[in-house]
Amino acid sequence: MQSFDRHRRLRTSAGMRDLVRETHLHTEDLIYPLFVMEGEDIKNPVKSMPGVYQWSLDRVDTEVQEAVDLGIRSIILFGVPAEKDAVGSSAYDSEGIVQKAVRQIKAAYPDFTVIADTCLCQFTDHGHCGVVENGEILNDESLDLLVKTAVSQAEAGADIIAPSNMMDGFVTAIRSGLDEAGFKHVPVMSYAVKYASAFYGPFRDAAHSSPQSGDRKTYQMDPANRREAFREARSDVEEGADFLIVKPALSYLDIIRDIREREQLPIVAYNVSGEYSMIKAAAENGWIDEQAVVLEKITSMKRAGADLILTYFSKDIARWLQN
Repeated sequence: MQSFDRHRRLRTSAGMRDLVRETHLHTEDLIYPLFVMEGEDIKNPVKSMPGVYQWSLDRVDTEVQEAVDLGIRSIILFGVPAEKDAVGSSAYDSEGIVQKAVRQIKAAYPDFTVIADTCLCQFTDHGHCGVVENGEILNDESLDLLVKTAVSQAEAGADIIAPSNMMDGFVTAIRSGLDEAGFKHVPVMSYAVKYASAFYGPFRDAAHSSPQSGDRKTYQMDPANRREAFREARSDVEEGADFLIVKPALSYLDIIRDIREREQLPIVAYNVSGEYSMIKAAAENGWIDEQAVVLEKITSMKRAGADLILTYFSKDIARWLQN
């Protein structure tokens, strides 16, 4: 008989498959998104995201404690303010919802890593990520407000600042602002490669951040572009970023791999709301095995080169990994 390779020798049992597994997922790889809002005794379900809630501050600690008990070590905070205006002033208010949540969580859980999403879209009445004038999103004027937001979050005790606005120069502006304010030790987790994706719809429901007019295509990236991602990531590295986020993750695994091969910083794959909600909907209809699909999907992000996974499935994954 003609000789051939016996690849199946390494698949003969669960123990053998575990022995040769190349990619491993750990609970400490997970970043759990948390939506916080003004009010009392609120656990408001996000209709388009089963299992995801908006939390008032008096109930936040319960949710954080559950994450801690599951072995999750970091969260990212998204704020839903009581009031909005044209310049998103509550984003950089020392008594803003994110700042209050950061102080509360760090006081109760000092060793827990709290990441603050740094953007204006949830806080502006027009829903854009910067200053708008005559229908145009102004880049440099927006940077000033984003710096104020980042510094106020660092002052509140945020461990990591995560700017998601996609204005040109946002990393260098925020890095300089943090340094000048005495926060040279606070890392910047840049949304370096963020596409103008159709997968963000449920998040906008959760964060109340839909644009009131137009779209975000003048500042977020064209989904058809690959080489542009290299330029965006390189700029952020040169400007002082400490982490690089690729968003969304599932439809952009090739981009995660590309960036991994070119850059040495830790890469974060953002498993976005639309990717989450599609699986939840299919699972609720009995069409798929949710656990198997989620773990396969998240593993693909690690295999592509991501070091960390920002996902709404964090608690589910942590439970599955314990079994």
